[in-house]
Amino acid sequence: MKSIYVVAPLLLALSVAGHGQAEPPLVLAEPAPNLPHAGPERVEAGQAAVSLSVDEAVVQALEANPEIRAAVRRLSLAQLKTGTARSLDDPMVQVRDWDTPLRQPWDLNQAQIMVMAQQTFLSRQKRDLRAKVAGDEVDVASSELESMRQEVSVEVRKAYADLMRNADEMKLHDRQASLLKEALAAALVQYTTGKVPQADVLRAQMAVTRLSEHLIELEQERDSARSQLNQLRGRSPGEAVEIAGTYESPAVLPSIEELEREAIENRPELAALRKQIAKSKDEGQLTRLTMKPDFTVGLGYMLMPTGSYSRSAYMAEFAMNLPGFNRARHDGETRQADAATDVAQAELEARASTVFLEIRQAQIDLLAAEKRVKLYRDTLLPQAEAAFKASAAAYRNNRSDFANLIDSQNLLLDIESACYKASAATDAGIAQLERATGAPLARDSGADLPGKERTSK
Repeated sequence: MKSIYVVAPLLLALSVAGHGQAEPPLVLAEPAPNLPHAGPERVEAGQAAVSLSVDEAVVQALEANPEIRAAVRRLSLAQLKTGTARSLDDPMVQVRDWDTPLRQPWDLNQAQIMVMAQQTFLSRQKRDLRAKVAGDEVDVASSELESMRQEVSVEVRKAYADLMRNADEMKLHDRQASLLKEALAAALVQYTTGKVPQADVLRAQMAVTRLSEHLIELEQERDSARSQLNQLRGRSPGEAVEIAGTYESPAVLPSIEELEREAIENRPELAALRKQIAKSKDEGQLTRLTMKPDFTVGLGYMLMPTGSYSRSAYMAEFAMNLPGFNRARHDGETRQADAATDVAQAELEARASTVFLEIRQAQIDLLAAEKRVKLYRDTLLPQAEAAFKASAAAYRNNRSDFANLIDSQNLLLDIESACYKASAATDAGIAQLERATGAPLARDSGADLPGKERTSK
């Protein structure tokens, strides 16, 4: 929390007729309850806010996110390719004219004319492998789509947690702004009676100005998080959003071994690489089948020259390629396919290592955030509230100076703000850990957090 908040108790104290004088009792701001509900954000005039829970935001993003739509189209393209993978090459038709006399090239009656149709046939095994490779491409595209879905879901939940935290800090700001306005008015009254110096009034005015600066920062953070959330949802970045939700906490955090097993089974990037390995192996097998020849069959009609015993005849043709005479090339292609499989296997191992690191880091971050929330809620907030009340009582009884009062109020506000940040970090940590494993965690929504439901715009 910004240090400008410390001026509020100072300004409120200015309403007292000087330190140590017999005046009305000092009126001080009561400490905020643990984790108060988020206050409403300010919405631009003319905009109707869209009420949105985090689950609704995720659903909308999965339906309308531009990157997900692009991945869906790539999957559709891969699926379309499976329909043509087993197809034969296009048939060929040729027309041939020979024995035409050069002296009379227009006299086709003296020429032989042939019309022939040809078709090349691949073995069934080759066509089956082509279809299998196309199916492997569909599996890879499907895994990439799931990876994109999970990534977008995590980003949505992070942006949503930022908005909840911002809304809570907005409420702290609004409460402090109200205190400052009342205190500034009281300070002006006391200054006119000569009970406080002019410097205190100037400090009060500066505090109000600094508070306006802090509001600009909070609104910038809110607008940035809201724009990111809208972009992820496939909406206009400027659309007003009203969020309503609670901070979350996992019911029981699994062990690192269980999380790693979950990742091996569910992480879509690892699944995509395993399918890429299968595709590379199938392509290697298809490359080896190129050593088997393909066959071309042709059948044609011939029109013989005038005066021939029979002017109509037919022609049959059979041809085959000889890959054995080009073995060096085919052996090289086979080695390339095997190398591609080795590359995919190495990428899988490297990615698995990276995923395990992501899991461990996400686990560390989440555990640290949960410990901070517990520390703030159970220890630091009660201690800060007690210290603030003790400082206020001491000042009223002329046993302490303003410095102690200022420090205790500043500490309380800083801890409240830090508690919100830790709660938002817990939400983000859950999302990141689920992204790292590719599977959801069991949740205990707001179980340990007072002030559960919050709404903001």
